[in-house]
Amino acid sequence: MFQPNMFESHHHLLEMGSKPHENEDYESKSGTDNMEAPSGDDQDPNDRPKKKPYHRHTQHQIQEMESFFKECPHPDDKQRKELGRRLGLVPLQVKFWFQNKRTQMKSQHERNENTQLRDENEKLRAENIRYKEALGSVACPNCGGPASVGEMSFDEQHLRIENARLREEIDRISGIAAKYVGKSMLSYPQLLSGASGEIFGASDLLRSIPGPSEADKPMIIELAVAAMEELIRMAQTGEPLWVPNSDGLGEVLSEDEYMKTFPRGIGPKPLGLRSEASRESGVVIMNHINLVEILMDTNQWSSVFSSIVSRATTLEVLSTGVAGNYNGALQVMTAEFQVPSPLVPTREVYFVRYCKQHGDGTLAVVDVSLDNLRPATISKCRRRPSGCLIQEMPNGYSKVTWVEHVEVDDRAVHNIYKQLVNSGLAFGARRWVATLDRQCGRLASVMATNISSGDVGVISSPKGRKSMLKLAERMVMSFCTGVGASTAHTWTMLSGSGADDVRVMSRKSMDDPGRPPGIVLSAATSFWLPVPPNQVFDFLRNENSRNEWDILSNGGLVQEMAHIANGRDQGNSVSLLRVNSPNSSQSNMLILQESCSDATGSYVIYAPVDIMAMNVVLSGGDPDYVALLPSGFAILPDGDSDQTRGISEVGSLLTVAFQILVDSVPTAKLSLGSVATVNSLIKCTVERIKGAVLNDAA
Repeated sequence: MFQPNMFESHHHLLEMGSKPHENEDYESKSGTDNMEAPSGDDQDPNDRPKKKPYHRHTQHQIQEMESFFKECPHPDDKQRKELGRRLGLVPLQVKFWFQNKRTQMKSQHERNENTQLRDENEKLRAENIRYKEALGSVACPNCGGPASVGEMSFDEQHLRIENARLREEIDRISGIAAKYVGKSMLSYPQLLSGASGEIFGASDLLRSIPGPSEADKPMIIELAVAAMEELIRMAQTGEPLWVPNSDGLGEVLSEDEYMKTFPRGIGPKPLGLRSEASRESGVVIMNHINLVEILMDTNQWSSVFSSIVSRATTLEVLSTGVAGNYNGALQVMTAEFQVPSPLVPTREVYFVRYCKQHGDGTLAVVDVSLDNLRPATISKCRRRPSGCLIQEMPNGYSKVTWVEHVEVDDRAVHNIYKQLVNSGLAFGARRWVATLDRQCGRLASVMATNISSGDVGVISSPKGRKSMLKLAERMVMSFCTGVGASTAHTWTMLSGSGADDVRVMSRKSMDDPGRPPGIVLSAATSFWLPVPPNQVFDFLRNENSRNEWDILSNGGLVQEMAHIANGRDQGNSVSLLRVNSPNSSQSNMLILQESCSDATGSYVIYAPVDIMAMNVVLSGGDPDYVALLPSGFAILPDGDSDQTRGISEVGSLLTVAFQILVDSVPTAKLSLGSVATVNSLIKCTVERIKGAVLNDAA
């Protein structure tokens, strides 16, 4: 209800609260809490006070407003009213308290800045004196007399210019980050190198890592800027830093030359870790802006590189970059990198990712580990400056130069995968670029609005085509995240006799529209075949040879009902298969399958699908509600000839993985009979594949 004397109350508040106070604790003096007073007509002039009484805010009021100030230094009208109502103050009292508090913080900030500048001045003065003293003892090469203070070697001049430029870059990024996190970062302490030490295992580091502290953020910014400089030089410098590989494929980093070129870096290599470095370039069908967006968005990055990135999280965004693009964007992340086999441990990394524009049409994204910020937990993988340089090219293409440089403890890798891991194909730059190239081709296919000549079968509309591709993408991601040795999974090894042991894990599926409800049993095994990867890939993806290995098809004739070409390689496609049961009493089965291949690996992934649900998808319906349990194959090259295995021909490393619903009741217990059945199923499939492939090879 409107009160006539409210304007008078506001007038007194303006008189009392408009000027900032100098009181350090800012218990600002303002009008009384209850501003009600008789109107001028009803009040005796002799009794009217000449001035409203001052009072200090209560300790509770100050604490509440201090707490609110930390979260929001500039409250709006609605927030001021709510805060005033809660504390028994009128909005103007709250407003003036916040004005005073901001004035105080500004003054304190300026005092701190002045103190820092004075300290910096003293350091520079002391440094200048040291230079003079040092130069006083150096003879001039021309006349033999003492060297002039004004003379400086070319290297020293270059170093000073470089340091000034780096300092300017750090200040710029720090300014952007300070605006985002709401506080100034005034000091840049030197990031201490991590001490060398014996490496030990850590269980699921990604789940236990908190976000960075405020004290860490200046160091993170400084490290990111230095890492960007290193990445650019690593991407653009040739010999002697990078030398050709002995097999003629790719390049090898000279560690001695690296340490000379980057003497500081992130410290010496810890004991027990092996250095692994690679560089690869390629041209992909995607513009540079979209590529950077994929790299800076954790969800998109994990999706596009699902065969490499099993898990990823952004812990904190320190800077979103300048408006309209990611130039200057800075974020702290965790990620887990994998090879599609339970025999190769994943690599868990805690790192900062930084994006910077370098001239028109060129962007760079760099990662560097932050292990030095958590000395209590030593990981088994440390990421030195790694990432990519992306250059704009005509017609929506981009040239990508990728650098991967890590130090890793890979002693737990199974023997049959050691050669692949040591070759750099498992985690190196070549795999990242090949995967990106393949996925860019796939994305171009998804975005196509027309039905191409490579598409055949029952797909009649662009919407149906897009829905089917989206469903296949979810199937591939589900397979890739479930087939590796992620610490998010717990594999149990069944009794066996060597590398081809079967590993199983179970999980309950509930309230997930994309999975059937019940108990799901996953089983996987990996083994070596003396057959080239492309030959294994062609055999497994071909619907005509499916009944040679697929026990669940019961020897039925397999027919391809729909086919979507999915990239340049003819083997890259999404298919809808129908298994015509030879038994007339059994209904026919539909199978969704995606096959994809690049220079570093191939996949054939499939899942049985409900006929009714698939009809909805083919008509352009939402594919997210189609229940899938993907199974399939990951086919990798074995790395190179391996004399320890007594072979010289190029072979394949094949991982077979099944997911089977063993009970439709999620609360049921897993029976040993179910485990035995799945174990028998996967072993029988392996034997069939070996027999068929080796017969074809012979």
